[in-house]
Amino acid sequence: MDNRKRLAYAIIQFLHGQLRHGGLSSDAQESLEVAIQCLETAFGVTLEDSDLALPQTLPEIFEAATASKEMPQDPRGPDRTPPSEEDSAEAERLKTEGNEQMKLENFEAAVHLYGKAIELNPANAVYFCNRAAAYSKLGNYVGAVQDCERAIGIDPGYSKAYGRMGLALSSLNKHAEAVAYYKKALELDPDNDTYKSNLKIAELKLREAPSPASSLMNSPQLQQLMSGMISGGHNPLGTPGSSPQHSDLASLIQAGQQFAQQMQQQNPEFVEQIRSQVVRSRTPSASHEEQQE
Repeated sequence: MDNRKRLAYAIIQFLHGQLRHGGLSSDAQESLEVAIQCLETAFGVTLEDSDLALPQTLPEIFEAATASKEMPQDPRGPDRTPPSEEDSAEAERLKTEGNEQMKLENFEAAVHLYGKAIELNPANAVYFCNRAAAYSKLGNYVGAVQDCERAIGIDPGYSKAYGRMGLALSSLNKHAEAVAYYKKALELDPDNDTYKSNLKIAELKLREAPSPASSLMNSPQLQQLMSGMISGGHNPLGTPGSSPQHSDLASLIQAGQQFAQQMQQQNPEFVEQIRSQVVRSRTPSASHEEQQE
């Protein structure tokens, strides 16, 4: 399979992640959305192409490549020492109490208890994964995704973290990404019926709901606008004579921002359509969950 498409898919997945985690200004969000549109058009790739997904995300690949050139570090960070026996025991007690609060559906209390356990022993992937489940119960799917990412960073072979990441992404209507994580969870735990069921649900929703990006790219307004801009010498994908495949991420974002500014000037109503469709794509959905450890 064309590795260029895999790379484009990984970059698109990364940019969607930046939008999902928030913290960006409206202008920055708009620039990333347009950069995603440009990548999808240039490479013929969308997040629906889950067969292009890699086992690791682009940031994980980058971190692994960077770490290979450095001395190994403790996962708690260079300035932290391993927890004492007392701290480890107290962290386990807090985790167990958090599990009890989950059973009682006191999810905010569970988040607090897991957070205390993490403070005492931040190298334990289970604590992050359990807090992710509590966040999901509270509807804080962004927090759940972040905690799953932390859990996977600590223990890349932790199947439950991939499963709960899939659940959180499905709840954010990120079904293509959810499918990739459920598949990874099943690679690690192939007999898990929960992962099998959730994968089928995510794949079904992926087939039923076309992505906002696809519908927007088929819009005659956008096709006409892009055609006019490119014929006028404004190529949002790179400088004349250069190949979009070799553009770096910074150039793509800069090009996206320039493209967004021109779109805003020429057709502000269509830019608002992009925003509204992206917002509508974030309606949470339900799925199955596993018990706490």
